[in-house]
Amino acid sequence: MTSVKEFRIEEDATDDDLGRGSFVFTDDYSVFDWGKMPDQIPQKGATLCTMGAFNFELLESEGVPTHYRGVVENGDVIPLEEASHPPWEMAIDLTQVPDLPHEGREYDYDHYHEAAGENYLIPLEIVFRNRVPVGSSLRRRTDPADHDLDFEEWPDEVVDLDEPIVEFSTKYEEGDRYLDHAEADAIAGVAAIDDLESVAREVNRIITEQADAAGLVHEDGKIECLYYQGEIRVADVVGTFDENRFSYEGTQLSKEVLRQYHKRTQPDWVEAVDAAKAEAKQEDIADWKSLCDEAPDPLTEEVLETARDMYCAGANAYTGQEFFDAPPLSSAIGAVQRL
Repeated sequence: MTSVKEFRIEEDATDDDLGRGSFVFTDDYSVFDWGKMPDQIPQKGATLCTMGAFNFELLESEGVPTHYRGVVENGDVIPLEEASHPPWEMAIDLTQVPDLPHEGREYDYDHYHEAAGENYLIPLEIVFRNRVPVGSSLRRRTDPADHDLDFEEWPDEVVDLDEPIVEFSTKYEEGDRYLDHAEADAIAGVAAIDDLESVAREVNRIITEQADAAGLVHEDGKIECLYYQGEIRVADVVGTFDENRFSYEGTQLSKEVLRQYHKRTQPDWVEAVDAAKAEAKQEDIADWKSLCDEAPDPLTEEVLETARDMYCAGANAYTGQEFFDAPPLSSAIGAVQRL
């Protein structure tokens, strides 16, 4: 169970074979790594499933292997185009996810890979960036020269990149962290880190081209991958408004809208989250949330409706199909701007 979708397992993966199961998407959302928030956003789960299925089918058509099998309707696994309504469930191949033991913030990846063999979920997130906004963590962690950019300091404006920047971060650590190339290579196991980067760049290209065709800007995103008998396959979900950041006419079209809204309207909670994460890091405690003395408040119906329209109108625009009863994207974005 993740914060926004559930696992259904039909057949467990083994050392030699992939299993079978599905994701069941919910209307829950999460920001700042909090997990399930107090509210649900109507139809959000269906938009994630629809966009994820659309992108997996797009990737497969371009020769990128994935764990996707189809969407589920009335118990049958079918292509997205055959669905009679926006789907909530996605059929997938399953791989092994061994335990990752740890003491404090020291994680035993050797144990993970000894148990994983050559059929496992790679315990990394591969992040790609097409632009660097003013508040990006990349500015705090790196200098422009680290990415062969021709300015000495980060400018006080958005930087559009000629070539995407690809980074690796941990996936299963309680407080995820960015990694240098050597550490990411070690954590990836037998999967080659250069191959992972190549897959990420290809996924980024395909999603960016689809977004461009829809009049959207694809700013950044991430993928997760599995390794099976020498092949890297894209896993989890790809190219949704939760995994990626898009914008439309200069306004965010992604979960970032909810992050920024909470920063403006619930600053005490956001500051408490940051403080708890910092304290956990200092004290070498994995569970930072146990140190947080604040909890988020529910959102108003108006904000939830605005979020619903953003997800639904955005999914229609990105796919070029009217999957959802939603206002035009320009109207939905106008409401977002007024939050």
